[in-house]
Amino acid sequence: MKTTHLDRKKGGAAMRSAKGIGICILSFSLVAASAVTAPKIGEKVLPVVLASAGLALPEGGSSLLRGQMEEIKTGELPQNELSASVTSSDATRTATQAQPSNTKKPADDDLTKTPDDIQKLIEEAKKQLANASHDGKIISRKYDNSGATTTYGKVAVQNRTSQSMDIKKVLSEPVDLKITDKSKPSVLIYHTHTTESYQMLDTDWFTKSYQTRSNLATRNMVRVGDEIVKQLEAAGFAVIHDTKIYDATYNGAYYRSEDAIEAYQKKYPQLQVLLDIHRDAIQTNDTTRIKPVATINGKKAAQIMIISGCEGGGVTNFPDWRYNLRFATQLQKVCEESYPGLMRPLYFCNRQYNMHKSHCSLLLEMGSDSNTLDEAAYSGRMLGKALAQLLENYVVKE
Repeated sequence: MKTTHLDRKKGGAAMRSAKGIGICILSFSLVAASAVTAPKIGEKVLPVVLASAGLALPEGGSSLLRGQMEEIKTGELPQNELSASVTSSDATRTATQAQPSNTKKPADDDLTKTPDDIQKLIEEAKKQLANASHDGKIISRKYDNSGATTTYGKVAVQNRTSQSMDIKKVLSEPVDLKITDKSKPSVLIYHTHTTESYQMLDTDWFTKSYQTRSNLATRNMVRVGDEIVKQLEAAGFAVIHDTKIYDATYNGAYYRSEDAIEAYQKKYPQLQVLLDIHRDAIQTNDTTRIKPVATINGKKAAQIMIISGCEGGGVTNFPDWRYNLRFATQLQKVCEESYPGLMRPLYFCNRQYNMHKSHCSLLLEMGSDSNTLDEAAYSGRMLGKALAQLLENYVVKE
């Protein structure tokens, strides 16, 4: 099985200027995200097998995809729900007063508890979907190192570039990160594809009547981001959580989130860790979807895939990508050491995805559209806890 990615943002200035004059460039990249060898995907499947980490077109390119993808159809989402994801006038949640680092942190047992608001959504979904049609099957799959091209210790990498990959060497190289004051925000959590969402029920089937996109912050990527933020704050780190919707019109979402990043960096020059939190979408055909899942401490968790990009294959204006890869491998390592099975192999590819905005900027896929919100939120808590552990290594001690 292969996951097909439509290129979102490969380039820098060239593609940005192309957007301004209405030039639309589409590039397809067939990605072996779940196995090294797999059957060739035919043209009939391409519109369906769509990974969330793989789509971004310049403005004006929506006509090329219109009618081809169930999730985005017209490229627009209902505007009357937009206010639901806003918690302040600028739709941004900022940790203005982070908890001190010696605050008692949640125990691992606490991480497995389903939050009350999510449990309520689950109960509502049971009633709403009691008589739903079963339009296809969901296959649970635990992704392991067998899909990686390179492994070293707890770090597995799927290298889809022409760059050599020596994980041991990369892990030994310094990460460009220094946190001098934990009370000032050094971390930005944001969501270029904010409206990506999840199943509510843990089933082996899906219904087409249930959409895995939502403008509601209680259901989409914002809710998962909240769990990451809570763990970082509990460890004493100030965090900015940007909850703005950037994909109300899908095309151009990366340009809009990039503009927001630049504004935050101007306001908070100490920002260094920029994490774009998404979810994947994996399908083998119209009626079969894949759910990347692992059981950790007795509870199902959505497996996480870190994406780290580099120059090459048409990607330019990303000269410092090696710094991002160093941070990515360190995060992969601490996550797998803390929670074995949580991580899919790190995906190293010729992409930019706004990672050029800092030396510690990454994109993360929190499960897929076949995982449940509860599973993704649980993974968010584990990611946040592991990330806090990693960041502590870069806090300047007095």
